[in-house]
Amino acid sequence: MRKVILDLAMSLDGFIEGPNGEVDWCIMDDDMDFSGFLSGIDTIFYGRVSYDTWGNFQPTMDSDATEKSFWAEIHAKEKVVFSSQERQDSAAAFVNSDIAATVAEIKRQDGKDIWLYGGAKLITSFIDQGLIDIYRISVHPTVLGTGKPLFENMQRRLNLKLLEVNKFRSGVVQLIYEPGAPSN
Repeated sequence: MRKVILDLAMSLDGFIEGPNGEVDWCIMDDDMDFSGFLSGIDTIFYGRVSYDTWGNFQPTMDSDATEKSFWAEIHAKEKVVFSSQERQDSAAAFVNSDIAATVAEIKRQDGKDIWLYGGAKLITSFIDQGLIDIYRISVHPTVLGTGKPLFENMQRRLNLKLLEVNKFRSGVVQLIYEPGAPSN
């Protein structure tokens, strides 16, 4: 069965965005093999705000070939947007019904794994409903002091089992977990 993988960058102090939504602190090392991750997925789950910001993002004309290739690879994936707003969009399927049932149905379909891109509200919903199979958290050597925290308004404790730790030249440390035993 396909897996839902939360893969995201987090500052050392636990934020996924700066106070104004900035992500300029995120480092992309070539030794991170993000293309390898992308080759293992064929679907991306977005919240509406994240989709509106990044779902159709296009690099500038003066961007280097690596960045253009990176975004082309992302935009080649199937996109599913979870939103309370109904909307027609030829680049994505919008879902405003039962998240758990929709995720279960998509996971049963043939295909590769699924990237839970975010945003924070959608991630919290997925955590609260136990819908994440793998957590790939890349901790960046930056302290933002304020911003949007990854774990906010949690409804229950989250126990995780560490599977792997990857250290990159930039100082980014990637922690890969799976859900552990449920807490009482």
